[in-house]
Amino acid sequence: MAVRKVVHIDEEKCDGCGVCVPSCAEGAIRVVDGKARLVADVLCDGLGACLGECPRGAITVEEREAEAFDERAVAAHLGRTGPVAATSFATPLPLHAPPVHAGGGGCPGSRTLSFGGPSPSAAEALSGPAPSALRQWPVQLHLVSPGAPYFREADVLLAADCTAFAMGDFHSRWLAGKALAVACPKLDHGQEIYLKKLVSLIDEARINTLTVLVMEVPCCGGLVHLASEALRLARRKVPVKRVVVGLRGDILDQEWM
Repeated sequence: MAVRKVVHIDEEKCDGCGVCVPSCAEGAIRVVDGKARLVADVLCDGLGACLGECPRGAITVEEREAEAFDERAVAAHLGRTGPVAATSFATPLPLHAPPVHAGGGGCPGSRTLSFGGPSPSAAEALSGPAPSALRQWPVQLHLVSPGAPYFREADVLLAADCTAFAMGDFHSRWLAGKALAVACPKLDHGQEIYLKKLVSLIDEARINTLTVLVMEVPCCGGLVHLASEALRLARRKVPVKRVVVGLRGDILDQEWM
């Protein structure tokens, strides 16, 4: 073995959000027992493409004795795991289990939960459709153009993908009157493009405000991190509001950043 650069993950800082996993093209990082871990030295090229994705700053590159990077091992590994290493969870947790970021196996935000309780009857569900507050298309952050007229001097809602499904009043309370962009900070690739688009929305579209709507699971913190970094890089300064949604759709926290 020779001394070379290899990724190091600080387990004290890591909260298991998994944002770093899709950023590693070699699949060298997996979430195991609630922490991101390096699968094997031979899978890590030491270039550190994952560094900028960690919202907790838990990933660094260190020089130490390690096996040489092996492209054949990477190809074999990706053939088994696919482009993004996944972790499966078989044991559902009760609704009132400890918070999703505490202990356990795998990424806390991917644990299986069953809420139970009564569901709306068919009559209740069909009593009348609620009007949509969506005023544009497309909405996915990779697809939207910061130069689109509906973003110009608008109040913008940047929503994590899952929020609209958790919240019964998503359209009426949060989307109404706003331009929309949706993203998943854990599963979406090309987040450097997201950052550039957010900076462009602030500087070029001259948006009025930005509301970042995220779920309570740790991986959603990556979207807040992107918004904070965009605000830091932009020439203009705009009010940015962080809103955290509980798994049952309630608002757990909200603050202006």
